[in-house]
Amino acid sequence: MTDNRSPLHEIQDKRGASWLEEDGGWYWVNNFGDPEGEFKAIREGASLWDVFALQKWDVTGPDAARAAQRMFANNLATLQVGQVRYGALVNNDGLMIDDGTIYKRGDDHWWVFTNSPEFDQALAEVAGDLNYSIVNKTHQMPVLSVQGPKSREILQSLTDYDMSSLRYFRFEPEPVTIAGIPANLLRTGFSGELGFELIPAREDAERLWQILVDNGVVPVGLDAVDIARAEAGLIIMETDYFAGKTSPFDVSLDKMVALDDELEFIGKDALRKVAANPPNRFKTLRIDGDVAPEAGAPVLSNGEEVGTVTSPVESPQFGVIALAVIRTDLAGDGQKLDVALAEGTASATVDVLSIHDPQKKKPRG
Repeated sequence: MTDNRSPLHEIQDKRGASWLEEDGGWYWVNNFGDPEGEFKAIREGASLWDVFALQKWDVTGPDAARAAQRMFANNLATLQVGQVRYGALVNNDGLMIDDGTIYKRGDDHWWVFTNSPEFDQALAEVAGDLNYSIVNKTHQMPVLSVQGPKSREILQSLTDYDMSSLRYFRFEPEPVTIAGIPANLLRTGFSGELGFELIPAREDAERLWQILVDNGVVPVGLDAVDIARAEAGLIIMETDYFAGKTSPFDVSLDKMVALDDELEFIGKDALRKVAANPPNRFKTLRIDGDVAPEAGAPVLSNGEEVGTVTSPVESPQFGVIALAVIRTDLAGDGQKLDVALAEGTASATVDVLSIHDPQKKKPRG
């Protein structure tokens, strides 16, 4: 069996990491013993998250662009080299099978980052007529995600590269030297904060990780990241949406479904039928009290089920909140609803999706 542990597994283990092992032997750190301190680092300082298990695909060839677009509902045609785009990967019925980011390295060279390690098989089923090659580079591409308001400042102290020159959702196609170590530099993240992601060679990952820690970047795990991403309205596969069951419109990815463009992607006709009148909206619920509902708990209006809680968290700033799929006519900001608890219900108020920073000024800053 393939060893799917990160090249940072051992050094994080020595620091006291507790681990979540997913199917297939992919590992994520839950925390390093201080989830509250780790969350504080994301929001107030600089944090370091190992995103090794994210699946990284190298797509090349004469039809690489068409292949990358074939299942991707957002528009890749307008991308420049060094630009990134996020969106839903869909099936013929317009239902999400994944979500991911796509990076243009050249007209015939793209990176596609997904959740599923079977993406290549799904793509082959719908793009078998195209001339492209796809290779899983996950084991050769460790991702060190440096997020937080001090991330740029700390990284700038370790490089001659002008960190302020890299715009949001852009990346450097050629390696940048960080603390003497070459790494691809990405202006992306999963925190709702200013942040960058570094992709060094596998053999350099542990050394770069240690240098970052020595310079004040705090290692964090899923416990802290989950609160931050829920506050920012960011989704997780098989939590906020389910493969083959959820429309991009159910999780309010409307702006990332390019129906007006002359693009060749599957599921477009099905998505067009839903776009005019989406049945559901994806919103934040502010929940009264100090008891969080379970994921999957019903959202109620006068006792009628009108939605589903997907990601409940206890936020240090906002109290108990949850991301939720809610019926459109009851999803307006300020709408009063209830959520089911293990015992009884709790009152809830609908709020904007990214409750932490609705205009996303921080990651763009």
